[in-house]
Amino acid sequence: MKALSKSRPGPGLELVELPDPSPGPGEVLVRVLRTGICGTDLHIEAWDPWAAEHVRPPLVPGHEVVGEVVALGEGVEDTALGATVSVEGHVVCGLCRNCRAGRRHMCIRTRSIGVDRDGAFAELLVVPESNVWVHAPGTDLDVAAIFDPFGNAVHTALQFPLVGEDVLITGAGPIGLMAAAVARHVGARRVVITDVAPSRLALAEKIGVDLAVDVRTTRVREVQRSLGLKEGFDVGLEMSGHPSALPEMIDNLTHGGRVALLGLPTEPIDIDWDKVVTHMLTIRGVYGREMFETWNAMSAMLETPALRGALETIITDRLPAREWARGFAAAREATGGKVVLDWTEI
Repeated sequence: MKALSKSRPGPGLELVELPDPSPGPGEVLVRVLRTGICGTDLHIEAWDPWAAEHVRPPLVPGHEVVGEVVALGEGVEDTALGATVSVEGHVVCGLCRNCRAGRRHMCIRTRSIGVDRDGAFAELLVVPESNVWVHAPGTDLDVAAIFDPFGNAVHTALQFPLVGEDVLITGAGPIGLMAAAVARHVGARRVVITDVAPSRLALAEKIGVDLAVDVRTTRVREVQRSLGLKEGFDVGLEMSGHPSALPEMIDNLTHGGRVALLGLPTEPIDIDWDKVVTHMLTIRGVYGREMFETWNAMSAMLETPALRGALETIITDRLPAREWARGFAAAREATGGKVVLDWTEI
């Protein structure tokens, strides 16, 4: 099979020929149809300090994927040949306290597809049957390819009740945009998103936010006043990881406000803990998706044309897999939405 490989430590990836994998007991073999490019893949391709610490080449990266099941390992009972599936990227142990309590997304021994084991940037992928999500016939393949980041958005947005609430989202990258679409879908009153990239703010307007704010020129406090929010925002979704985003969010929350924190900071953040305490704010870290309750919610949401259309809008680049370098360049620019590679064109 053809695959994108991190063959050795250092920047870059190589399109190489590798032996076709075979499924073992409890595993399925997936013929990859589409993959999304994630920030994690960019780290691995660039071989930055995070990648050097966490990745052991040779490795096939990639974890946002949809494909067709083409072979079954011994003991596979619930997944049919020919099924169209997305893949949960975290392979869990099943035995730690969290796994046994049904909190598999908190497994202490998680091994990530495309980081700790070979991933989806290949024509074929082997994964445990327990990690596949079977789609309804006719599901858009490009949308199904980004179920992993869509799950992050859904899991983050649904940490707190949003019906009738005023929601502030910091970071209009693909997951922030998806979270905005989810907040609107589930009944938020006002949805405001911030960023510094005009093209991404334009995408946010296309998917129906109330305001898309360029924080280089406009402060959140001004937005709060313009919307008539006398007491501040009710819920904040911090998706950017930028060191200034969370402090400004905290400054603009109502007493008792709640924050779901998905963005990974690259440097320390100075928090006004006095305000957190005296305003009785809740700050909750979020990781991954609930396995598989979030996936169920995602599939149900896709039955609504408006939300499905929002996800289609967020996919701004669709390229043959043979043009993977162009796709990585587009993703690294961080000015558009999701980039999807078509592995039927390798």
